[in-house]
Formats: sequence, structure tokens, C-alpha cells
Amino acid sequence: MNPDRLDPTHDPALRSWVSSAHVPGCDFPIQNLPFGRFRPFGSSEAFRIGVAIGDQVLDLRATGLIGDEDMNALMGHTREARQRLRAAISAGLAQGSDRQAAWSKALLPQSAVELTVPCRIGDYTDFYTGIHHARTVGSLFRPDAPLLPNYQWVPIGYHGRASSIGISGQRFKRPQGQTKAADAKEPAFGPSKRLDYELELGFLVGQGNALGQPISIEQAEAHLFGVTLLNDWSARDIQAWEYQPLGPFLSKNFATTLSPWIVTMEALAPFRAPFERPAGDPQPLPYLDAPSNRAAGALDIILEVLLQTAKMREAGEAPVRLTRVNVRDAAYWTAAQLVTHHTVNGCNLQPGDLLGSGTLSGPRPDEAGSLLELTLGGKQPIELPNGERRSFLEDGDTLILRGFCEREGAVRIGLGEVSGTVEPAQGG
Repeated sequence: MNPDRLDPTHDPALRSWVSSAHVPGCDFPIQNLPFGRFRPFGSSEAFRIGVAIGDQVLDLRATGLIGDEDMNALMGHTREARQRLRAAISAGLAQGSDRQAAWSKALLPQSAVELTVPCRIGDYTDFYTGIHHARTVGSLFRPDAPLLPNYQWVPIGYHGRASSIGISGQRFKRPQGQTKAADAKEPAFGPSKRLDYELELGFLVGQGNALGQPISIEQAEAHLFGVTLLNDWSARDIQAWEYQPLGPFLSKNFATTLSPWIVTMEALAPFRAPFERPAGDPQPLPYLDAPSNRAAGALDIILEVLLQTAKMREAGEAPVRLTRVNVRDAAYWTAAQLVTHHTVNGCNLQPGDLLGSGTLSGPRPDEAGSLLELTLGGKQPIELPNGERRSFLEDGDTLILRGFCEREGAVRIGLGEVSGTVEPAQGG
């Protein structure tokens, strides 16, 4: 842990008067307090800012802690202001609080509300921080040189599409596009046959920066609001044909799925870890290096991937886990480094901008963050407990991401869940 980052909101002994916050395995104890946007089911009113506590949502405006500002405005506050708001929410939800009677009227069951994308996402940049993913994928296409020369020096990224981002429960049609078989003389058009998922984290920007004013590595985390689960769906066959020389396009922009909850950087304070490069690897250039980033730049978050096929769903069978990986072992670059590199040329970030981590895979085969890796490009299909096999995703498949933090001396917190379901291609 990092004692300098901890405060009374992280106290393991802290309890809430919301009883569901104490259920074993609960993602949203009082030590978490993630932000999202909600409205009652069936309502046409504007979405409001909520905080998850147990199986409830606290209407933040109804508590009197905020005015009429929207989520992006709240995210744009200074880190100190956000810390004060977190402390006030924590105190009001704590056992013995004199606000219990009033705030109990500001609670709604999560089962009774509609959630949406947690903030307005103006821009979306997806990075490529998972070095084990990069090596495995690179070895499939470039056996003699899996990592390109720039990988260990510069955080690689591309600009994604914000308009097709949805939240958990998203259903999308199988994408169509051009593909080209290795032995074909010309490309063909049709539905993707190699549809994949990508296990990622999404980092959401808080306070932005002015155009032309880079954010230093020492200040980068003050500009991050929080973290969400992210699935960057990928059509591998379309990607293979289109990505040279400018990178992904139609293979990525058809759908991206997020958790509806943003776990704040403050909530993650007990789960920070040292950022260390393997022996022999180049150290980051000075603008991407700082004592604070080395001491606690990494995140100790467990991520899991589960699959439920249509056949499993019809039989009432639970999803089966495909992957379990720790972000600490997967990411070659920290969130602070992504912010700093993104702005070093003067690029301006704004509250609500989304930075994807890229696929997070560990060093072991069962820690792969995509089917492309798990099946070695489709050459070794995985066999599910019910006898079905998968090389890539099929219509009707539901893919689920889960994430949580666990560490001795701290209360477990979760990132919620992200699910998405593949539907047949348009006209299919």
C-alpha cells in the first residue's frame, strides 16, 4: 500500500448503514463509491449522477452535495475537490451518520434504474500497453521480430470511435467489411468470420489541459478521474487486411463496451504497486519517468473473461471463465505515462476523454486477453465444458468482463461487470 495516498475513506473498519454494502464479494462497499449516470426505469427524464453503494444507487444531487452540474463538469474539478467530495459521500454513508434519514430517501435499487455511458466521451484513444499480447500477436505475424522496434520506447495508440461506445448489456451486429484470404487474388466483402474480444481497462480523463500545454508525468495522475472495464471488440480478418499502413479502422469502430461505473483513482489508492521494467529492457525516456510513477504507477487489479454461448444460455448453464490476469503483470506502460505521452506534443485532453489500455494479457497461456491468443490465431480452438468449440466468437455468444481489487489490509472493491452479445450481421 501507499500510506501517503490513504485517508479515512479507505479504512478497512469503515462500515455503511446500507446493509448490502457488506455482502461478501460485493463490488461496491463504502470504500469504493464509483460514479455513474442513471434514471428510473421507464423514465424519460435526464440522466443524473449516481454513486454505487452495495446494490443501491445514491442520487448525488438529492444529497445536496452537488448542484446542477453534469458528470463531465464534476470530472473536471481539481483532484483536491474530488477528494473532498469523496470524503463527504463516505461520511454521509457511514454507520452512525446523522444524514442517514435524509439520504435513505436518495437511494434507489440498482435493479430499478437504467444506466448509461457514465459520461460524455468526446474522444477515444486506444493504446497497446499489454506487452505479452503484443509479443504473442506479433509472433503470429512476424515470427522473427514479434515486437516492433518502437514498442519499448513509445506508448503506441490509435484514435478510436466514440459514437459506438455502449455500456454493459450492449448487443451489436456482427460487422461486415473487406477481407482477403492469403491465397486469394482480390478481397471479398461480407461478415467477419474472426470476431474477437479484447480485455482492457479504460482510463477516463478528469481535469483537462489547454492546447499546447503538455501534462508532465508528475502531474498526470491528477488529470485522471478513474477507471472502467472496457471490451474493444475486434474483427481480426477485417483488421488484417485494412491495418497497413494507418492502423485499425472498420475492424474496431463498430462497437466498444464499457462498465457503467467509474472507479475513481482515489478508490484505487490501496491497490497501487511499483512500476518496474524487466531487467535488460530500456528504461522510459525522461519525460515518461518520475519517482512517483516508479514507486506506485502500476495497478493491482484482477481481470476475468467469461463466455456464455447461446446453447449454454438456453440450457441454463453459467458462463465459463476463459481468462484471469493481473493488470500489474500485463501492462508495459502506466496510466500516467499514457496521459503524458498523449499531451507531450501539445494535444489537449478534455474531461470524459477515454484512454483504452489495449489488450491486457499475462505471460501464461491462460492469461490471454483475446481469442486470437487463446487459440493461436484460430489454429487451436478451445473446448468448452458442454463440448462446444470456439476459435472466434459466434452469433449469440455473450462475453463478460469482470474486475476487482483484493489485498491484505484493504477491503475488496470491484469494477462491476461488462457484458456484450453478438447478433447476426445485418441481413444475415
